[in-house]
Amino acid sequence: MTAGPLLFLRYALPPNERGLCGPADTPALRGHSESGAMGGELTALIQGFEGAWPYLQLIAAANGIGDPLDERVVAAYWVGNALLDRIDVAAYGAFLQERFSARAGRGWAPIAATVPAGAVPHHSCHVFCVYPWIGLLREGRTDPSLGILDSCRISWGQVKLADPLVVTRRQLTWNDRTGVLALGQPAPATASPGFVTGLQPGEWVSLHWGCVCDRLTLPQVHALRRYTELHLRMTRLDLGR
Repeated sequence: MTAGPLLFLRYALPPNERGLCGPADTPALRGHSESGAMGGELTALIQGFEGAWPYLQLIAAANGIGDPLDERVVAAYWVGNALLDRIDVAAYGAFLQERFSARAGRGWAPIAATVPAGAVPHHSCHVFCVYPWIGLLREGRTDPSLGILDSCRISWGQVKLADPLVVTRRQLTWNDRTGVLALGQPAPATASPGFVTGLQPGEWVSLHWGCVCDRLTLPQVHALRRYTELHLRMTRLDLGR
C-alpha cells in the first residue's frame, strides 16, 4: 500500500509537470515522490492543488476522517471507493455552488443539474461536469478538447507489452451529430511507466496524461469504470439520454 500523500503525487504530478495544475515548485514535488519523504512541507505543497485539495477535504469530512490525505480519501477521489457513496447530496451541491457558480456563469445550470442526478466528488465529475471542455466540444472545437478530456480523466488499462509499455485502454469518443461523449472500444496505446516498476502483461493500471499512476485490483477497475461512466452520463442530461 502507498501512503496517501505519495499516492496523491502519483496522480497529480503528470499534469503538474505539464504546467496544468498545482504549485509551481514541480522539482520539490518530484523530489518527494522519488525520496518518499513526507511531512509538513509535502502537505503544504499538495494544498497548492487548488482543484483537488477541497475535494479531499470534503470526502474526508463526510466520512469522519481527520486527514484529507488519508490513503482511502486519496483513492476515493482519483479511483473511487465506498467513501463517495457517503457524501450528502446537499453538502456536495453547496460545495459546487460555493466554488464554481460564480466563475461558471451561464454554465452553472448544467453543473447544478448533476447533483440531484447522482454526481459525486470523483475526479471524473470535475473533468466531465465542471471543466468547460464539453461545452467547447459542442461548439465544434474537437481539437484539442477531446484529447484534453481523454488525458485528464483517470483511465484504466491492461498491460499488453511491458517493454516498450503498451496498454490496452478505451479512449473517449465524440459524436458530432448526437453530441454524445462516450468510451470507445479497447485499443492498444503506448504509455509511460511513470511511478510503477516491474509491470507484467495482464496487469491492470491507472493512467493520467499517458503516465501509469498505480497498479489496480479488479475491484478498483470496476469502481473507476463505474464512476467514470456515471459522470459521462451527466454530460448527456440536457440531451435526454
